[in-house]
Amino acid sequence: MAGFLEVLRTQRWDDHRYYHHSRINQSLHLVSAISFLCAYVLVFTDPVAAALAGWLAAMTTRQIGHFFFEPDGYDEVNQATNEYKEEVKVGYNLKRKAVLLTIWALSPVALYFYPTLFGIFTPPVNMEEFVRHVAMVWLFLAAAGLIYRTVQLFFIKDVQTGLVWMTKILTDPYHDIKLYHMAPLYLLRGELFDTMTPEQHV
Repeated sequence: MAGFLEVLRTQRWDDHRYYHHSRINQSLHLVSAISFLCAYVLVFTDPVAAALAGWLAAMTTRQIGHFFFEPDGYDEVNQATNEYKEEVKVGYNLKRKAVLLTIWALSPVALYFYPTLFGIFTPPVNMEEFVRHVAMVWLFLAAAGLIYRTVQLFFIKDVQTGLVWMTKILTDPYHDIKLYHMAPLYLLRGELFDTMTPEQHV
């Protein structure tokens, strides 16, 4: 267990120091984390609402921060190129995220042209049913994306790395609130980037 927790701390630290320099990105992660916690609660009572909250609120704010506000030049703090960081990323790097988000964005189009999704659903009779079907596909996509990368890490790294990464992803909302709850205040003070140093460790 001690080894598991140490690897978890390392993965969290690497994720923070490599991919969360921007205070805007951190603030968006705070919004995302709160949205994910709402989705976690909803999944037990209304999975459709949970999927909509998770993808439309939590995932969009999170990924907007990464794609549009995080610096992609040379990382002076960590002495690393963006290419290096993308190569060593344990979970979904920007390229893998782009694939996942493309599937997410195209799934409503697929349902529009194939309303039963090859026999899985009954044809929707109104827009509400169509949205519910989209949400169920998104819920499946979230689970599939998590399981796929976890199992992939079993083979390209080791079982512990995969299980640690899955644990990290599932607990990121709690950890992000702890890390980034002050980010909006820093933004209001005019601080656009975290003044992190290599010696910091979260």
